[in-house]
Amino acid sequence: MNTYDAIVVGSGISGGWAAKELCEKGLKVLLLERGRDVKHIEDYETATKNPWEFAHRGRLTLAEKEDRPVQSREGSYPANETNSGFWVDEREHPFIEAKRFDWYRGWQVGGKSLTWGRQTYRWNEEDFLANAKDGIAVDWPIRYKDLESWYAYVERFVGVSGSAEGLDVLPDSVFLPPMEMSCVEKEVKKSIEKHFVGRKMLMGRVAHLTQPQPLHTDLGRASCQHRNLCSRGCPYGGYFSTQAATLPAAVKTGNLTLRPHAIVHSVMYDEKTSRATGVRVIDALTNQTTEYFAKVIFLNASAIATAAIMLNSKSERFPNGLGNDSGELGCNIMDHHSRVGASGEVDGFEDKYYFGQRANGIYIPRYRNWGKDKREYLRGFGFQGGASRQGWWRGIAEMNFGADFKDALSQPGRWTFGIGAFAETLPDHKNRVYLHPEQKDKWGMPLLVLDCEWGENERLMRREIQTDAAEMLEAAGLKNVHSYDTGGFPGQSKHEMGTARMGRDSKTSVLNAHNQVWGCQNVFVTDGAAMTSASCVNPSLTYMALTARAVDFAVNELKRRNL
Repeated sequence: MNTYDAIVVGSGISGGWAAKELCEKGLKVLLLERGRDVKHIEDYETATKNPWEFAHRGRLTLAEKEDRPVQSREGSYPANETNSGFWVDEREHPFIEAKRFDWYRGWQVGGKSLTWGRQTYRWNEEDFLANAKDGIAVDWPIRYKDLESWYAYVERFVGVSGSAEGLDVLPDSVFLPPMEMSCVEKEVKKSIEKHFVGRKMLMGRVAHLTQPQPLHTDLGRASCQHRNLCSRGCPYGGYFSTQAATLPAAVKTGNLTLRPHAIVHSVMYDEKTSRATGVRVIDALTNQTTEYFAKVIFLNASAIATAAIMLNSKSERFPNGLGNDSGELGCNIMDHHSRVGASGEVDGFEDKYYFGQRANGIYIPRYRNWGKDKREYLRGFGFQGGASRQGWWRGIAEMNFGADFKDALSQPGRWTFGIGAFAETLPDHKNRVYLHPEQKDKWGMPLLVLDCEWGENERLMRREIQTDAAEMLEAAGLKNVHSYDTGGFPGQSKHEMGTARMGRDSKTSVLNAHNQVWGCQNVFVTDGAAMTSASCVNPSLTYMALTARAVDFAVNELKRRNL
């Protein structure tokens, strides 16, 4: 049987939420994932391995780096021997860079919910007003109040640890108890807040269970174990992922059909009804094409992959791609620019250490272009970071040997502290993804061309980020403070957004205020593609809230026979 009530494309953070919500509302749901199946716990093959059990001590071999030319640009980050199974083989899944774009893809059931950074923040009221106020791109068709209750709804299920601070720039969530700062971090916090009025340093808000509630334990989730091995998959369900949370909730209903190895070629559009009838799927293993049908379709393949599906969904009504009356489909790619900040050494605290391996750090919320502060650039940035003690590796470059040397390295080194920014990028029509007219992959799908770069606003902001970071650490009394800006490239923050933006008019946007595709109202997009601007905080929580809200709307519209 190829007919369902709903089809969800993509099983990552937003796709998992779409499947859960649709199933729990009584719909029969087909969840399509282009990658392999990854089963919770049993397929986390490296989750409990010790460092010495890895043949290459966690590093990729030269041959593996050749198969991962983009992933290995930054050494062993993000892909390495401990988690390489959760990142695509780039030789098998090529794309074209008109300009450098570090596109990190995790194509498997769960997507990048298995490897995400888990920092979990609400947007603020100004984030939804910024485009209109600045005269940039188009205005969001929704405001903070439209998402406020949905933020709370998803936070309870996800489990977000953090502290209530009452900040307008960073609205409070529904929190589990926060993780604890180290002794050094507490002292740095005091110094920064003393020397810089209006700046705050708080514990990162993160999707880790510090005090599981019944709705978490009922799904088999347990407390975060403070192992900091999250990118291998968490067998405890301590952090939020599709496998640990939304997928078991969906399965529990009996309404879910999961199909991995399913590459969505296009959405099928009916010219007579102005509705989509389903999707055309290529089996990744057999190359066989199958059509699946449904009343409603959610596209959650990731910002770039969703845009590719829509661009490939051509019809007489939409010759340039589904919902592309505006010409904005595939355009306005945003990613947070990063790889800029500062670090330094801390005197004292030699008799102190930290407990466990906390999978989290500190956060300094945005303070630039906020309130009375005005800069020569638009928008702002926040800092993430933390303190640690140097390990044995500090002696690698030393010309030394002998028992005393080895004994010294068995003791912790001095404390260090560092911060790096995640900064807002402005939407720009020129930053885009498009289908190559001739080159295709092994399944006959057009190769994607990524053409994106930072603009002058980002460059101006980066200069101040570097200066601010150094000033704060110096004021906190750190020694040998070193500021850095490695240049950074789009894609490196893995927060791609904006390729099918929401808006108020089909002439300038791809989606309406309910995440429906203009001109094809039974297709919804609630992943990063939907974003109209980028804010400077990690976006995944907003994807989740948009998804839950859109599903609620879609099901109500189905009941009213409007879809």
